[in-house]
Amino acid sequence: MSSNESVNLDTCDREPIHIPGRIQSHGCLLACDIALTTIERVSENARTILGYEGSLLGRSVGDVVGQKLLHDLRNALATVSSASRPALLLDIMCGEQTFDIAIHHYKSAVIIEFEPAPSVGQPLHIAREMIGRISDITDVERLVQRAGRIVAGATGYDRVMIYRFEQDGSGKVVSETKRADLESFLGQYFPASDIPQQARSLYLKNTIRVIADASGERVPVNPVLNASGEPLDLSFAHLRSVSPIHCEYLRNMGVAASMSISIILDGTLWGLIACHHYSPRALPMAQRVAMEVFGEFFSLHLKSLKERQRVAAVAGTREALDRFLILSSHHEDVGKLLRQSLQAFSELLPNDGVGVMFEGKWTGLGVTPPDDILPHLLDFIRTVSEGRVWATHALSQKMPEVSTISGRVSGVLAIPLSQTGSDCLYFFRRELVQTLDWAGTPEKTYETGPLGDRLTPRKSFAIWKETVEAQAQPWSEAEREIADIARVSIVEIVLRHNELMAGERRKSEVRQRMLNQELSHRVKNILAVIKSLVTSPQHHKSTLEDYVATLQGRIEALSVAHDQVVRGDGGGILADLLQAELQPYRAKASTISLFGPAVWLDSRAFSVMALVFHELATNAAKYGALSVITGAVEISWSMTKDGACEIRWRERGGPIVHTPSRSGFGSALIERSVPYDLNGESAIRFEASGLEAIFKIPSPHVKPTASLSEAAARMADDTSIGPNSLRAADPSVLIVEDQILIALDLEAMLFGEGLSKVATTSSIKQALAQIEASPPRLAILDINLGPTTSFAVAEELRRRGTPFVFATGYGQGAELPEALADTPIVHKPYSRNAIVAALTALLDNRPSG
Repeated sequence: MSSNESVNLDTCDREPIHIPGRIQSHGCLLACDIALTTIERVSENARTILGYEGSLLGRSVGDVVGQKLLHDLRNALATVSSASRPALLLDIMCGEQTFDIAIHHYKSAVIIEFEPAPSVGQPLHIAREMIGRISDITDVERLVQRAGRIVAGATGYDRVMIYRFEQDGSGKVVSETKRADLESFLGQYFPASDIPQQARSLYLKNTIRVIADASGERVPVNPVLNASGEPLDLSFAHLRSVSPIHCEYLRNMGVAASMSISIILDGTLWGLIACHHYSPRALPMAQRVAMEVFGEFFSLHLKSLKERQRVAAVAGTREALDRFLILSSHHEDVGKLLRQSLQAFSELLPNDGVGVMFEGKWTGLGVTPPDDILPHLLDFIRTVSEGRVWATHALSQKMPEVSTISGRVSGVLAIPLSQTGSDCLYFFRRELVQTLDWAGTPEKTYETGPLGDRLTPRKSFAIWKETVEAQAQPWSEAEREIADIARVSIVEIVLRHNELMAGERRKSEVRQRMLNQELSHRVKNILAVIKSLVTSPQHHKSTLEDYVATLQGRIEALSVAHDQVVRGDGGGILADLLQAELQPYRAKASTISLFGPAVWLDSRAFSVMALVFHELATNAAKYGALSVITGAVEISWSMTKDGACEIRWRERGGPIVHTPSRSGFGSALIERSVPYDLNGESAIRFEASGLEAIFKIPSPHVKPTASLSEAAARMADDTSIGPNSLRAADPSVLIVEDQILIALDLEAMLFGEGLSKVATTSSIKQALAQIEASPPRLAILDINLGPTTSFAVAEELRRRGTPFVFATGYGQGAELPEALADTPIVHKPYSRNAIVAALTALLDNRPSG
C-alpha cells in the first residue's frame, strides 16, 4: 500500500480475498486448462500430498492422476452447472492414497482440489438425520435454537452460534451451543465491519466455508500469474486461503478453526451458522457436504416459517380492513369515518400513537408530535414519501431539526392516502433507549505491521456496552407490507367517495393510477391461469376444432366464476355455481338433480370448482350421462362435522363407463385441483354404471350461509325451448357492438347456429339507421358503446315491440334505467349456449310472425 493511500474501514472491503494466490495446508490444488489436459498451476504441497516425483507444471493430467481417474473427473465436470456447486468425488484412490476430490470450472481454469479422506460416513445419511430433527418444528425461535445444537452434535465444534444480520449490517448472536468452560456470546452484537462486503458476497456464492487452522501455513499456488497475466480466481475453491486480517481476528478471539454455513433467504444473506473450535480442525468433505445440505434445508424451513407468520399477520390485517370497508358503505363523509376509525387503525401495527391528516384537518390519538412541530414534520414526510409507504425508526437522523422531540417520537410510518401525500395516515413510536452488548469495541485500530499500514482486528472481545438513543423499534418488512395492504384498501375507499363528488375528475385519475398495481396483480393471476389452459397438453388425436371448443369452455367457466365472486363479496354460493355451469345442458332430455344446503365458497374455492364442474359437465355431455336422453346426473353436498363441505357427483343411465387408458389435462384438473389448490380431497371412480366423484373442501374455504340466493333457491330445470327452434325460425338479428373482434366472434356464433340474417353496427347512429331500413326481429345490444350507451337504441326497439337483450362485461353490476330494468342480460365473454338460450327465450315470449 502506498504511503499516500489512506487506511479506513473500506480497506477491508477492498482486500482481494478471492485471489489470495494461496490455499490452506490441509489439501492441495491443481489448476488445469479448460480441456482438462495440462496442469498449468499447482500448490507447492501438491507433490508431497499426491506422492508424485518430479515437477507437476506442464504435465498431462492423466499422467499425474491416472487415465481412469481423469475419465471420472471429466465425467464429473460435465455435471457441474455452476461453479458454486463443484462436483465431488469421495473416497477416491489416487496413487496409493484415498482422497476426497472437488472439481469445478471457473473463468479460464479447471480447478481440482484434493483432501485426505478419513472415513466419516455417507453425507446423505448425515444430512438426512440432521434434517429429520428440525423438519417438524413450527416456531422460528425454536428452529433457530435447535439447529445450533444439531450442528454442534454432528460436527463436534466447541461453539456453534446462529448469527443474524441486523438492518445496519451488524450481527447479533441469537442462538449458541458451547463447551461448558467457554464464555457466552449469546445476545452480543458484532459490528458490520467484522465481515467486509466482499466476504459477504462470497458467503452468497459459497454457502459453506471452513478454516482448518487460523495459525496454519498459507501454501502458495505457482505461478501467481498465468501467461495472460491473470491471477487464479479461487472464489469457489474449498481450500481458498484466508485473509491474514481474518486469521488474526480469530486468533484474538482464541479461535483456532472455524466453519460458517450461510443462511440465505430470497437471495439475501440473513445470517450464518458460525462454528468455532479452539484447536485446529479440518472438517472432512463428506461432513461439509452434509452441513451444506442441512444449511440449505434450514434456510428453506426458516423462510417457510417466516412466510407463515407473515401470511397470518396479513390475514388479520385484511379482516380488519374488510370491516372498515363494510363500515364505509354507510358513511358519506370519508374524512369523518377515517377520524372515527383511528382506534381500529392503531391495532394494525404496534405503535404508541396514530394520526390522520385528511383534507387539511389533523386528528391524533396517543403519542403524537407537538402541534408546533407537526406541520413541518408532515411537510417533510410528504416530500420524501413520493406517494409510497415511508418509514424510519430514527427520525432525527432523517430530519435533524426534530431532534428535540426524539424523547417523545423517534419512529414514524406514513401511509399516503392520495398521490400527492397531503392526505396521510401516520403511526408513531417512542424512543427505545437500549443498551447493546458489543463483543469488544466496534472501532478498528490502525497499525503499521509486516503487511504495511492496515486495519488491525480488535484484540479484546470483552463486553463493550453502548447506549442507543433517539431511535425507536425498527419497522419490520412484515409491518411495511401490512402498511402497503392498508394503503391499497383505504385509498380505494377514499377515492370511491371522492368520485361521487362533483368536479373531482382529477382525483378519479389518481385512483386509476393508485389501483393499477392491484389490478396488474389480479390480471397477471388470471392470465397465468389462462396460459396454463392454453398450453395444456392435448390428446394427440384431438382436432384444432376440439381444442378451441375445450379451451373456450374452460375460459367461460373462469368467467362465470369471476362474475359470481365479484357479486358475492369475494366468494359465491355453491348452488349458483352449479346452476351456471349446468345451464347449457338443461335443454336436453337428461335429468339433472341438485340437493344440498346453502353453502358459501370463498373466491379461491369458487374458481377451482368452476373449472372442476366444467370439466365434469363437459365430459358427461361428450361421453357420459348427459350424452344420452336416458342419462341422469345427481349432485349432492353436505357439511361434515369438521366444517368441510363434501360434494358428490354421480352419473347414471349413460353409456357403460371404462377406466381411461391415459390421463389428459382435464382429468388432471378434476383429480388434482382440490388437493393441490385447496388442501382438500378428491376421489374419482369409474364405475360401469356411471362416473362417481367425491370432493372434500376444507373449512377455511367454505361456510354454511343463512339463505339461498335466488338462483340456488330455484334449483329447477329450465323450460326453454331447444336450440333447434331458433334455427328453424331463422329470425333477423341486429348486433350493436363497438369492439370489432367481439362482434365478429358473435356473428360467427350465430352463423354457426344456422342464422342467416345477421346485421352488425357499432354506434347509435348506425343502429337506428339499420332499424329504420330493415327492422330486426331480435337484437343484442352492448350496453357501453365507447363514451355512450345503447339505451337510445333500446328505447326505439321497445317502442317498435322488438325483443332484445343487453350484453355487458360488468357482471350483475350493470346499471340500467328504471324503464329498462327488466331487460334480460347476457354476460361477456359470450358463450354460444348463453346466446342461443337468450335469443330462444326472446322468441318463446313473442309469437312468431
